Amino acid sequence: MPYDKEELEKFRLSGRILRETREEMKTNVKENMLIIDVCEKTEGLIRAKGGKPAFPCNVSINEVAAHYTSPPNDKSRIPEGSTVKVDLGVQVDGYVTDTAFTVSFNTEGKSMANAAEQALKTAIENIHGDMPLGKIGGLIETTIKNRGFKPISNLTGHSVGRYLIHAGTSIPNVAQPMSLTKVKAGEIYAIEPFVTLPEAAGHVNDSPQTTIFRLLKAKSVKTESARKLLKHIEVNFRTLPFAERWLVGVLPAEEHAAAFKELLCSKAIMSYPVFVEASKKPVAQAEHTVLLTDIACEVLT
Repeated sequence: MPYDKEELEKFRLSGRILRETREEMKTNVKENMLIIDVCEKTEGLIRAKGGKPAFPCNVSINEVAAHYTSPPNDKSRIPEGSTVKVDLGVQVDGYVTDTAFTVSFNTEGKSMANAAEQALKTAIENIHGDMPLGKIGGLIETTIKNRGFKPISNLTGHSVGRYLIHAGTSIPNVAQPMSLTKVKAGEIYAIEPFVTLPEAAGHVNDSPQTTIFRLLKAKSVKTESARKLLKHIEVNFRTLPFAERWLVGVLPAEEHAAAFKELLCSKAIMSYPVFVEASKKPVAQAEHTVLLTDIACEVLT
């Protein structure tokens, strides 16, 4: 649905905070750096600028394409020579914007990152209201392949909304000639090409690892600790994703693990699997959030 002037200003503020944070973080990602430091620096900048993280900062390395954020006390570091995707989001009064960039410490990864950025630029230059989704995907796919790489076929961009990261419409990164669905003027979309090597499988699989969670349904749980944790999640995150490390301190340390497990087992909360490229090849990513008009788009991030 089209947004009114006040709502659009909140999206624009969200986008400005996100843009400033992204540009600062581009120079802060270093080899051997603790991943949790990237996550917490990013989220801290968002809060300092007057926004709230719309989801935990994702720091996905090499063949990990998406959905890795640091768990509590994460000791893992950014490997030397790696390709690092940083995906970040802001919400202002629930109005969400989403962006991502790739920092690579190897020549091949830098070329993939450039291909992702060029595919994103091509999509932004051509997208407009009433454009078929499959045509957008075709432009992205062609741009990536013309640079000697391959798109990830089962990762997509998405519409965003109020307290919604994925608001119902997916923006493909490959051509879909049979798709009749069109994007709409007045709506807001995150466009995010994912790029891998030409010999790669070109799709991602779910890994057993989960580091990002979301409220699924407020329901009755057995223990007082679980009830307190669930209430905190409802009040602070609503329908938006969160990291377990954001819950540290809500309960005494000795109660946390059992209460968190109870919420997962009761299906009060759900987990997102970490996505890994099926042939274990490295992945690069670029992303902007845009507001569509009848003839073009406004880049919010």
